Order: sequence, then C-alpha cells, then structure tokens
Amino acid sequence: MEKFTVYSGTTVPLMNDNIDTDQIIPKNFLKQVDKAGFGKHLFDEWRHLEDGSSNPEFILNAPERQQATILISGENFGSGSSREHAAWALQDYGFKVIIAGSYSDIFYMNALKNGLLPIRLNQEIRTILSQLTAQQSITIDLPKQEIHTQEASYPFQIDATWKEKLVNGLDDISITMQYEDEIQAYEKNHPAYK
Repeated sequence: MEKFTVYSGTTVPLMNDNIDTDQIIPKNFLKQVDKAGFGKHLFDEWRHLEDGSSNPEFILNAPERQQATILISGENFGSGSSREHAAWALQDYGFKVIIAGSYSDIFYMNALKNGLLPIRLNQEIRTILSQLTAQQSITIDLPKQEIHTQEASYPFQIDATWKEKLVNGLDDISITMQYEDEIQAYEKNHPAYK
C-alpha cells in the first residue's frame, strides 16, 4: 500500500445521501478478478446515458472536474452490499480521499484497507468544501489530521491504528512481513507434519 502523508488535490461534490455500493459500482461489472479496470464503471448509471454516451448533467463528466481526486459527499456513503469493488472503483478512477458525513462500516473498512482515505466531516464543513471551484485545491495532512484550504483549516478524526498504517503504507501483508525472521525461525524449529 502507498504511504499517505500529505496530499493535495481538487474536489468534486456529489452531495447525495445514501450512495450505496450498487450506485458506486453496479453489480453487472463485478466479473473481473483484478482490482484494476473498475474505474471506468464508477457511478455508471449516473455517468452514462442509456445509449452508453456520457451524461452531460453528471458532475464527474464536467471537463473541469474530471481530474478531481477528492470526492465530497453526503451521509451514509457506501451503504448496501459489502463489495470491496466499490473502494477499488473509486481508487481506479483516481480518487485518493472521500469526505462524507458518515459511512457504512464495511465500506469504511474496505476503503482503509485499500489505502483510500475516508474522512468524516459535519455538514457545515462539507458544504464549504463542496463550493470550491474546480481550480481550487485542498491539502489533506494526515499526520496532523487537518484539511487546509486557502481560507481555513479543518481538523478531522481517524483511528490511531489506521492513521499509522496509512502514514507508513502498511497493509496486513506488510505488517505480517515485519515478523518474517521470527516466522522463519519458528518454522525452522517446528517439526514438519506429514
């Protein structure tokens, strides 16, 4: 997993509440076995018209928002099924951070395990951030747990264990590999069973 320390990017507001995993990545696109390639289907039913062309009314299709890497959203983001594909699709599209009022517990954990930073903020701050133009970037400082705009800074909370994992780029496998010498010593001294 990539380290996440300080990140700057532009935002795109999608202020709907209750965006579920089927809206994030519809079930008919879950046939892949690799994490890559899901981004092209992110919010598919909203991004595309019935004929497959881009929906000009959907904000992610606005030319000035297509490079945004920070999604600002409403309450209960990622509800619905437990599919990890939702976090994969958001990341594959290019998002690094999701800022919402609240999250489904399963989506929140899937995001963190994949290095996608989910931040919880209240409605007032999300409204301020949602009004930024496509040219205005914000900075997420994870070690300090702060979001910086040109005008203000906003604190956010995150579990200390997950913060440490993200800042150091540690997933479950890399944490296990920190004990590689001890594991090998144990296996060397443990009798093999036949």
